[in-house]
Amino acid sequence: MKKKFFIELIFLILLGALTSLSLPPFNYFIINFLTFSLFFVFLIKKNEFYKDKKLFFLYGWLFGFGYFVSNLYWISISLTFDENFKFLIPFTVALVPGFLALFYALISYLFVILKPKKILSSFFLFSLIFGIVEFLRGSILTGFPWNLIAYSFSNQIEILNITSIIGTYSFNLFCISLFTSPSIFILRENKKDISICVVFFITAISFYVLGSQNLEKFNNQQLTKLDYKLRILSSNISIDRFYNNIDPVTAIEELIEISSTKKNEKIIFIWPEGIIPGISQDQLKEYKWLFENKFNENHLLAIGINSKEDENKTIKYFNSLSIFDHNLNIINSYKKINLVPFGEFLPFEKFLKSIGLKTITNDYQSFSKGEKREIIDLKYNNLSIKILPLICYEIIYSGKIFTNSNFDYIVNISEDGWFGKSIGPEQHFTHSIFRAIESGKYVLRSANNGATAIINPLGVIEQKVDINKSGYIDLSESKKKETTLFAKFGNKIFGFIILLYIFLIFSFKKLKNE
Repeated sequence: MKKKFFIELIFLILLGALTSLSLPPFNYFIINFLTFSLFFVFLIKKNEFYKDKKLFFLYGWLFGFGYFVSNLYWISISLTFDENFKFLIPFTVALVPGFLALFYALISYLFVILKPKKILSSFFLFSLIFGIVEFLRGSILTGFPWNLIAYSFSNQIEILNITSIIGTYSFNLFCISLFTSPSIFILRENKKDISICVVFFITAISFYVLGSQNLEKFNNQQLTKLDYKLRILSSNISIDRFYNNIDPVTAIEELIEISSTKKNEKIIFIWPEGIIPGISQDQLKEYKWLFENKFNENHLLAIGINSKEDENKTIKYFNSLSIFDHNLNIINSYKKINLVPFGEFLPFEKFLKSIGLKTITNDYQSFSKGEKREIIDLKYNNLSIKILPLICYEIIYSGKIFTNSNFDYIVNISEDGWFGKSIGPEQHFTHSIFRAIESGKYVLRSANNGATAIINPLGVIEQKVDINKSGYIDLSESKKKETTLFAKFGNKIFGFIILLYIFLIFSFKKLKNE
């Protein structure tokens, strides 16, 4: 019995790890039909033999641990840049996946506690619990909705276009049902049950057809030429600049060279997050002499840079996206509101600082949180443009990045060097595609050591500079898309889908009882 139990534990961990191959950059989504179906069948069969349901908490945790440890290993890479953090690497490799796996443990436990007797009701209940818990994972504490199963379809843009209507969480719930549906062939109580599998496959095909029609319609639209070019920079400046006291002049000169300025062109330059070492927003003007021969009144600069404020004799630091004119006067600035735990702020800072811990991205103190994400309404020299600013991983929050869709572009700046040469930058970039489709807006992404791209409102990557490459891309003309349904209603639509699943659970239960 012990040997059999040990084999089951290994099986569940491997099943979770195999599921990771469905995610970027691999995207072997076909694997999920096997792994999700096997996991569901395993829970159903084991539930028939065990009266003690606590064991199912472990089963779910093992599946989740295998999943997260294989696709989030890169988090520990951020600790390799500072000697003071290296002792934490073994802990983060296990603790972060171990914590996230608790959500999957909860899924399994709740499922076997609430499981109806009939297979179709059980199927919908499993999908519903999984979808709701994944929403909770992306919401509670600071939320971490990374690597939802929905991201398996990140290469299938046509199918993804349904997120402009239902959003990522609703689509994630659909994906869980779709991938689990083959299990009905194994567990069916009669031939009619198989019709549910057919319905989900037909629905997926209908998503593809609808998405194809949307793409064709968008491609046939007229392009509008912009008054200003938006030049999005990609750089490959080492993350060591934060730790080795690198002269900021070197970084600025490299960025100016990449920018390839032309005096007669009206250009808004978008530089990555925190790209210049050791300089805060109010200090940038001291380096005006570097810009004088390259920048003039036709140019604006949007850059990720730290800012600080003196509040009641306490200095607060912020991770900011600031816009400067050619004389490096600040025109507008946004302070990041979704901060990275341990990266940008220390939870329980007084205690953790007392035992020697600090934030990864700076040596002074935790960043403070901005009050609200406001749309930057940029009016300058006959220019009028509205930008929604997102710094780094703020792009990952489906349905929570804006309440007012009255803006032109999403500008996302990032520093992906913390992920090293891992799958992390690819996963991070994928979120931008989903946000573009959900919002129906262009996403302009500028990254250091990551993917820089222009993604249109249908999720198509129109231009891209690959990871760890330097260069720039220009948006000089664009198309407009009508406000999406998801942009209007957000995750309220997910609430409606939840009610639909609850209706199906009780409907099939009632039909079977009759």
